[in-house]
Parts: sequence; C-alpha cells; structure tokens
Amino acid sequence: MKNPNLPIESILPEEKLLKIENTKKKITIGIPKETDENENRIGLVPQSVELFTSYGFDVIIEAGAGKKAKFSDNDYSEVGAQITEDRRKVFGSDIVLKIAPPTIDDLNLMKTGKILLSSFHTVTQTKNILETFKAKRITGIGFEYIKDDDDYYPFVRSMSEIAGNAAIMIASELLSTTSKGMGKLLGGITGVNPTEVVIIGAGTVGENAARTALALGASIKVFDNSIYKLRNIKAKLGQNIYTSVLQPRVLENALKKADVVIAGKWVDEGHPEIIITRDLIKNMKKGAVIIDVSIDKGGILETSKMTTHKKPTFTEHGVIHYGVPNIASKYARTSSYAISNLLEDLLLELATAPSLEFALKENTSLRTGTYMYKGILTNASIGDFFDVGYRDINLIISAF
Repeated sequence: MKNPNLPIESILPEEKLLKIENTKKKITIGIPKETDENENRIGLVPQSVELFTSYGFDVIIEAGAGKKAKFSDNDYSEVGAQITEDRRKVFGSDIVLKIAPPTIDDLNLMKTGKILLSSFHTVTQTKNILETFKAKRITGIGFEYIKDDDDYYPFVRSMSEIAGNAAIMIASELLSTTSKGMGKLLGGITGVNPTEVVIIGAGTVGENAARTALALGASIKVFDNSIYKLRNIKAKLGQNIYTSVLQPRVLENALKKADVVIAGKWVDEGHPEIIITRDLIKNMKKGAVIIDVSIDKGGILETSKMTTHKKPTFTEHGVIHYGVPNIASKYARTSSYAISNLLEDLLLELATAPSLEFALKENTSLRTGTYMYKGILTNASIGDFFDVGYRDINLIISAF
C-alpha cells in the first residue's frame, strides 16, 4: 500500500465537532441542479425530503433540480424544502448531495471542511480534483464505494438492476427498422427463430438482462469466468439456460450468431479488461447491437467509447454500439426513487451524529464509502489509479 510518511498528528482535526444538543436545524442539506448532460436523476425524492424537514433539518434545493426526473419545485417546497436560484447557497450547505461526479467548480463553491455525497467515477477525473479536495478539506463519500453489512455494494447493485433491464429494452429499439437496425423483434413469435442474445457477465446486470430477454422470448447465452456466478444465475432464473466460461473459441462462435450483445461484466475501476476484440466484432452480423454497460469503468470492448443520451450510438464494422455510461439516468424517476430509498438511513445517520468521526466509526457503509476524509485520500483504488499516497480510513478514525 502506498502511504506517505506522515505522522498521524498531522492529519487529525484541530478540534472535534461540538456535540449537538438537539436536532432542530442541526445541519443543512443542499441538492444542486445537475449540470452533466447525461445526468437526469436527483438524490432525494419529495417524500424523503419531507422526512428530513420533519426532523428539523434545512433542505436547500436549486430551482429545477428535480425537473428531469419529473419532480417540480412545488413538489419540494410543499414538503418544506427551500428552493433557490442561488447555486452558491446550495453548495454552501453542511452536506451537499448530488449524483454526477464532482467537478472542480463544484468543490470551489463548497465551504471548507464540509461533506459531499455523490458518485466519483475515477476514470472520468483528473489528478487536479484531488488537490482541490485537499485545499478545501472536503470529505467525499462515493456511492460506488459504499458497502452494506453483507459486503455488497447497494448503490451499484440497484443501478445495475435498472441497467440490466433497460439494456434489453434499448437493444430492442435499436434492432428496429426505424432505428436503422436489422428490423428484428427482440424475442420471437411463433414460427420465427428467436433473437440470439449473448450476455457477458453473470452478475446483477447479466441476471436482470437475462431475465428480461427470456421474458420476451429471446434465446440467451451467458458467459462469465466465475462458475459460482454461472451456477447462481441458472438457479435464480429457474431455467436450464446456456452458460459458458469465457473460452475464446466458444465466445467467438456465439458472437458470430448474436443479434444482441450485453457487455455487463464487472470491471475493476480504472482497469479495463478487453474481452471482445475488434477482430471478433468484425465477424459479427451487420446491424447487430452491442450495449456496453461497463463503459463507465473502461468497458470490455476494444471498439468501445463513451456516448451520450443525446447521441447514444455509433456504428463500427457494421455493428451498432451503445456506450452511454449511466443507463439508469435514462429512467430518471425510477432511479431517483431507488437512490433516495438507499440514502435515507445513511444520510439521516450522518446528519444526526454528534460528529463526522462518530458517524464513520458507527456506520460501516459510510466508512467504506469515504474516499476522501477532510482532504486526505483514503481510497486505495483512487490512489493506485493516480499513483498518489493514501491513508487507511480505519486508522484515521481509530485515533478518535
């Protein structure tokens, strides 16, 4: 592990936060309007905001923040939120909650020593972001790093469920004649061969994609190097589906026949793993569709590149590629409810704790999600990606 030779005294705060004697107006929670063109979700739905305002917290929401998820400013003001046009006021809150990764501009709007809850997406960041965190002594808690008591990533899992289901629906539309696809109906009808769907990865994305494809009547093949995951997906789906390890020749033959490929294999952040090469894609059917769900972590296709919701596809070697990094944002209302449900307890515990350190000590999920503690990098994968030193959050918190 790469650690700078810093004495522990140098990273301890000068004083602990004072214990809060009551919950009234204890902290402010700010929810800014997302500026990323691919991001349509909002962190808290009105029902969740009502919970926090009932506890006496101030929830400050930038005007229009919920518009893309079909929540109006009035929906929020009716449950006690403050609506403002002043973006600086929102980012001046004690806890800032946003969905898209932070930008340097976002961090510069925040007050020194405050808390940011958002995604981080290391592969989309530059090293300068770490310097800004350090300068402002901001604590960053990333959705993708949060683990629950069962050692699962609840936010990743929830968004993967949506992405898996959505990938099949997106592929169905891209196969249509009006989308310049093959003109095939995803699934099949009596007397006509079913659509061939190849799914790379037997995790949450693969499971949900397979379930949806089977429901439509498609013929599916699932590939993964984990026998456990392959056995698990067969048991969960309750059907004797075709499964295989990632044996090159077997995969090549499956891709030649495929109408749709769902690339949903888990990729370690910043370490893309090319499984589908350019040569394999050249041998696929013209008009076939590939949905690269793993594109946000580098992807598993040699031909992949990120696209946007406005221009989601490109064609290479006659194969239609879909590379939008956050598919769940296409279904912003459902995704917002899912995120809000997961955030309620975590945010409430963070907001009611006598200090940040107490919250991190008591709540494993908050602790594992913390990639930056008051400007100190505490996440190994980020440190390795940028080749910088980091500290173990457990060692830091143990000093309190």
